[in-house]
Amino acid sequence: MNKFQSDSNSDSNTDPEMASPGDSLTDRFESAGEGGSFLEETVDPVQDLAEYLWESHDECKHSELEEAVFSETEDAPDQIIGRRFSIYRCDALLGKGGMGRVYLAYHSQLGRPCALKISSPRKKDSKLSGNWYSAFREGRSAALLVHPNIVTVHAVGRHRGRQFIEMELVSGGSLKSILRKEGKLPLLKVLQWICGASKGLAFAHRHHILHRDIKPENILISPLGIPKLADFGLARHLSQPENLHQGQVVGTLPYLAPEVLQTGKHSPGSDVYSLGVTLFYLLAGRLPYQGKSVEQMAHQILTEPAPSLRSIDPAIPLEVSGLVSKMMAKAPELRPQDGTAASHLIGSVLGQFRDVESILEEALGHDPSITWMRCDEKYRLMVRLPDGRKQTVFVESSNHRADQQLLLIYSTCCPAQSSFFEQALKMNAMFSHGALTIREIDGIPHFVMINTYPRGTADAEEVRKSVLEISEFSDRIEKMLTGIDFH
Repeated sequence: MNKFQSDSNSDSNTDPEMASPGDSLTDRFESAGEGGSFLEETVDPVQDLAEYLWESHDECKHSELEEAVFSETEDAPDQIIGRRFSIYRCDALLGKGGMGRVYLAYHSQLGRPCALKISSPRKKDSKLSGNWYSAFREGRSAALLVHPNIVTVHAVGRHRGRQFIEMELVSGGSLKSILRKEGKLPLLKVLQWICGASKGLAFAHRHHILHRDIKPENILISPLGIPKLADFGLARHLSQPENLHQGQVVGTLPYLAPEVLQTGKHSPGSDVYSLGVTLFYLLAGRLPYQGKSVEQMAHQILTEPAPSLRSIDPAIPLEVSGLVSKMMAKAPELRPQDGTAASHLIGSVLGQFRDVESILEEALGHDPSITWMRCDEKYRLMVRLPDGRKQTVFVESSNHRADQQLLLIYSTCCPAQSSFFEQALKMNAMFSHGALTIREIDGIPHFVMINTYPRGTADAEEVRKSVLEISEFSDRIEKMLTGIDFH
């Protein structure tokens, strides 16, 4: 059996991800996935899907629809489009793979579109049947993972002999489809997408779930630009056995860590390796290893160092090339050990390419009550408060080295007179964002509200809350202690 099956039937067999297996490795490999990239190849995620989604809201009497008719072989087409399957109306085929097909469907009871994965007719093969049921059981673990960077599983079930999984519909396309359509992608955007995906992976690892098939096809982008880790069909909870025949491996060959090829055992670190290969692919436009067959590519993964990104594109910053090298280290102990460690590392590198203004634009760009201007190396924000008062807040980077820089958010309250100390100390316990401290300004001690964040991982929503709360409390202290609006 060929382990490495493509998630799309339209690629050429010369694609390294679809390399034909050699005889000596054939029996080691299980299916690479069960449908994977459900917005790949069959429906254009930007244009065609919008039309289908519009039509999917048309009212209809579900009971009057014809029942779906399934073929008994993979070659014969199913008669399912426009028909009912369980409580769903299937409106379009979104993608297909070795063990299932994914449809744009309409949930007749909830009145909303969704993505519906239905098992392949090849499940009747005893070996494939075991794989599907194993993946189906393990995929139910993914339903526990509710996170902004993970595609949500809404329901699992069985109908007319077919297993199905209902999932959140993510209509922006996969990273692979975006790369194919747009060509070379902006460095900052790629890092932001991979950083988001790493947060989803970190959440899965904290819940003891391994993804085991991370690749560009399995990272989807929402219409709002949010990356979501998809297709947990090969996922496994660490408390569950591998359920594999001895010596067999699951995953997609170009993205498998060396130790997985050697032992068949996945770990949080092997998921990190796969995410590193994904980052390499998105930035280089090619896979790190270019083997023409399964044996050749497997040999390269096991024995050859991955090429440096800078050898392919000298314009790629050294920090980014180093990040990919760490994530793809052949020795597992040299990599980030899980999604959380990888997320921190990616975030620290990303932070070196995000200037303060871009963080402010993301956090405050749509708030009409706040205006700002740059003053040398810091930003001066004017916050209009609900009662008509105003407060000035400053935002700047600390003077630490690039990977340790802090984002400083602070506001001056009033001169720190000794008679104010007791009352100010009592108020300090009230703050959830920041703290009250004393700084000298032009040689005079002042009360200052301040908060700090690691610049590399500064979250826009946290920055927004911090700016608003610091401005509010600074003004409150100023008003309570002096009765004057110093701004």
